[in-house]
Amino acid sequence: MPQANGQENASREATVFALVGNPNSGKSTLFNKLTGLKQKIGNYPGVTVERKEGTCYSQHGKPLTLLDLPGTYSLIPRSPDECVVSSVLLGKQKNTPKPDAVICVIDASNLERNLYLASQVIELGLPTLLVINMIDTAQSRGQTIDTETLSKRLGVPIIESCANKGKGLIDLRLAMSRPVTLPKSGTFNRINLAEATLKVIEGKLSESLNKSWAKWGATKNFLHEKIAAREETLIEKRYQAIQKLCEEVLQTSGTCKRTRTERIDHFLLHPIWGGLALLGVLGLLFYSIFALAETPIGWIESGIDTLIETANTYMPEGKLTQLITEGVIAGVGSVLTFFPQILMLLLFIGLLESSGYMARAAFLLDRLMGRVGLPGKAFIPLLSSYACAIPGIMATRTIECPKDRLTTILVAPFTSCSARLPVYLIMIAVLTAATPEHTPLLRAGLLLLMYLLSILGTFGFAWFFKKTLLKGNVTSSIMELPAYRVPSLGPIISDAWNRTKLFIRRAGTVILGISIIMWFCLNYPESKENPHTQLEHSIAGQIGKGVEPIIAPLGYDWKTGIALIASFAAREVFVSTTAIIYNIEGSNEDPEIKTLSQALHKQKRPNGSPVFTPLTCLSLMVFYVFALQCLSTIAVVRRETNSWRWPIFQFSYMTFVAYAAAFIVYQGGILLGFN
Repeated sequence: MPQANGQENASREATVFALVGNPNSGKSTLFNKLTGLKQKIGNYPGVTVERKEGTCYSQHGKPLTLLDLPGTYSLIPRSPDECVVSSVLLGKQKNTPKPDAVICVIDASNLERNLYLASQVIELGLPTLLVINMIDTAQSRGQTIDTETLSKRLGVPIIESCANKGKGLIDLRLAMSRPVTLPKSGTFNRINLAEATLKVIEGKLSESLNKSWAKWGATKNFLHEKIAAREETLIEKRYQAIQKLCEEVLQTSGTCKRTRTERIDHFLLHPIWGGLALLGVLGLLFYSIFALAETPIGWIESGIDTLIETANTYMPEGKLTQLITEGVIAGVGSVLTFFPQILMLLLFIGLLESSGYMARAAFLLDRLMGRVGLPGKAFIPLLSSYACAIPGIMATRTIECPKDRLTTILVAPFTSCSARLPVYLIMIAVLTAATPEHTPLLRAGLLLLMYLLSILGTFGFAWFFKKTLLKGNVTSSIMELPAYRVPSLGPIISDAWNRTKLFIRRAGTVILGISIIMWFCLNYPESKENPHTQLEHSIAGQIGKGVEPIIAPLGYDWKTGIALIASFAAREVFVSTTAIIYNIEGSNEDPEIKTLSQALHKQKRPNGSPVFTPLTCLSLMVFYVFALQCLSTIAVVRRETNSWRWPIFQFSYMTFVAYAAAFIVYQGGILLGFN
């Protein structure tokens, strides 16, 4: 048991280690390797900052608690994430134990920059283990680190590691199994930060951290006023000491050949060729979604058809059977058919992130983001929003400026999340049904167009808000460009599967519930006089008829209006509701119709014209590009902003923009003769 914390820690069942490090230092990889599946994820009490806690075991089988703190470059708090790191290490975070010891992870290939945070951690006087990770990357660059001398100069034990390969884990467990003592006298021990800056921070954290994030701006300004006079001098002195230390312990071979990463970046970071490469990567992504997922989609569709046939064969005729076949199986099954494509999308994104290319995409877009008023740190939340806007909005906690953070929150739902994908895919399938010879290239192009529209909406409204509502200067930020690495498939597949399970869980809960409700609304009250008018006579039918005059200028009929309204709870509900509507109408009795897209393609209006023309399909897709139709996102925005004003504003303006954009597409297309 560490000796520094006395009797308070002696009563604990498990020793608590705090894991700290720079972003991209391999800290989270190390956390996952040590804890495996024994992890708990939530938020720190009072603040919307993710808390990751895991359990690992010492060499003697003793449980050890590991806190994975947010990645940070410094202990000077400029954002809620950085504030949490400082408060946890100081023992000021509510309902979070003060760590018995700290494991500081540094990137061996960027020793000087990483030692800045490590030196601050050591100055706190907590028992500290220093893990020099990615030692293989440093060696490939011809760099050798004298860890023995570095350990003496810092006064802490050092473990060399390659976390992604599992190297150094045994040594680290052994070090964690032994009592971790206080840092010995060395280059960095309570010289500047602990005596000056942290005293100011410590007095302010406890009273401000548990308030809403909007009040963080006032706290940050207070800290800046107290620290600004000394901060520049402190930083300069610290880096001078670090540079001197690196000259002593870091040796670089005489050969100055460009590394593989530098050679690749010469092309991929080029303003022209790099941009074309990024478009090519995105095009390949969307092409693979259609080309590679076609076979497993066919398997799922066949399985759903078999389930419906089995239910109809072995269950007695009646409303219960209809509920199960038309409501549950058809409704949920129509959404589950997109499971392979969503999984493929997440796998592809995981490969790009793990290889190091995603950071290059952020670099290429950084200049564009600066022009629209967004900081570079906004890229990661926006990128996360392409999987789901909820974690994307939560990831804005790393943005220091409250106005920049609010701007990012307001535009994050414009990114085309995975919930929009089923709508895009079904509409693209209907739109291209008449031209199968151009599939899947045409489909990939249409999907890429929707994603480009979402980028345009995101950046366009970010610029608008930063020029009007949330006017302010663009804040500078540090952008990390990690070395290219061969992706580790295990963690990528695991992460993609975990995210896809959320989609399946959503289909089994939210979509299932809405599908059952919609089935009742489409079947009751019963039209006993004329069964063929049941849909029009039903509760949902009456609602659809009521909104038809409003949506008719967009090219939608009243049946589409029903699905549109139902999807305000969750976007993918549009597909399940549409499947229920046309199953009830009996379109599945046509032997030529085997899929929902075929059923929609054959739908006719009373005058005999198609319901889903190419122009109508485009109008629908554009509507879903811009509309905020997700109750969960609205709830998260309410929590993150601590106010109903912003989510109401966000929902209102996005709905208006979606309607206007769909109107322009449909009516403009008619004027140009495309209908």
